[in-house]
Amino acid sequence: MSPLDLLANGFSRIPELFRGATNGLGAELLASAPARGANSIAWLAWHTARGQDSWTSDLDGSAELWITGGWHERFALPFEARENGWGMAGKDTAQVVAPAALLVEYLEAVTANTLAYLDSLTEGDLDDIVDATRTPAISRGVQLLSILDDALQHAGQAGYARGILERSRPNGCID
Repeated sequence: MSPLDLLANGFSRIPELFRGATNGLGAELLASAPARGANSIAWLAWHTARGQDSWTSDLDGSAELWITGGWHERFALPFEARENGWGMAGKDTAQVVAPAALLVEYLEAVTANTLAYLDSLTEGDLDDIVDATRTPAISRGVQLLSILDDALQHAGQAGYARGILERSRPNGCID
C-alpha cells in the first residue's frame, strides 16, 4: 500500500467514527460537555471538520468548503467565518450547537474534498516543503499526517465523551 493510499484510508475512517459518536444524540446533548472544562461532541466534530477543511485548503490553494459550500450559513454559529476552534475559550466552545446529521454531513464533504486532493498527488509531492519556517521544515506528507492525527485524536475524544454521557444517564440511556 502506498503512503497516499494509507492517508486516504485513514481520512476515510473519520466520518464513520463521528457518526458513531453522534448517532441518536440530539443537538442539545451533543453540545453538552461530558465534564466541566471538557469539549462537547458537537465542538469536537465541528472543530475536526473545520481543521481538516482549513489545513487541506491551505495545502491545495483552494477556498475552504466552510465558506464556499455555505456551511458557515447552515451552521449559523455566532463566530466569524474564519473561526476554526483553535485556542477557543470554553464559553465559545459551548456555543457550537448543531444536529448530528449536519455535523457529519460537513465532515463527509470535507473528507471527500481531502480524498480528492490526495488523489491529485503523487508520492513525490509528499516530500514538498510546505512550511520552511519551522525546524525541521514541514513537508506536505508530514502536514497531511498531522491533519489526520488531529482528526483521529478528536474522533477518539468524541467516542470517549459519548461513553461518559451514556454512563451519566439513568440506565445508560441517552436518547
